[in-house]
Amino acid sequence: MYDTDRGAEELARRRGEEEVSLAWVAERCEEFVNLNPEFETAVDRLTTWLARLDDLDDE
Repeated sequence: MYDTDRGAEELARRRGEEEVSLAWVAERCEEFVNLNPEFETAVDRLTTWLARLDDLDDE
């Protein structure tokens, strides 16, 4: 297991039953980057990838 998997697994375990909007997720990402600017590139890559998932399916 990679270190990054633990966070994703914890998120699924602790909050996996919740329903949230993607707008809420985007706001939390922005909030996280404001508090942790050193992660801006990683968060930007993740959010861009999520935003473009349909584009990847079309290829």
